[in-house]
Amino acid sequence: MIRLTRMDGSELYLNPDLIETIEETPDTHIALLNGNRYLVLEPAAVIVGRIITFKAGIQRRSFTDVKRKYLLRQRKDNYRPVCPL
Repeated sequence: MIRLTRMDGSELYLNPDLIETIEETPDTHIALLNGNRYLVLEPAAVIVGRIITFKAGIQRRSFTDVKRKYLLRQRKDNYRPVCPL
């Protein structure tokens, strides 16, 4: 999610995968695939930079060889999967 600022100063977190177009007139208009449109303060270059940073962070985390402590089972004998059915 990328953080953007609406014209009234409130923050908006937007999924960059849903962005269809970014139009930069005096104001920046963002059109989403679901038909929603947003008017934001940031220029298009800043939005594109935030999208690139967001996607690069996802790529960087997916290619690390460091094993995460929270992904490892501490004790295999205490592992009991729970079935909610």
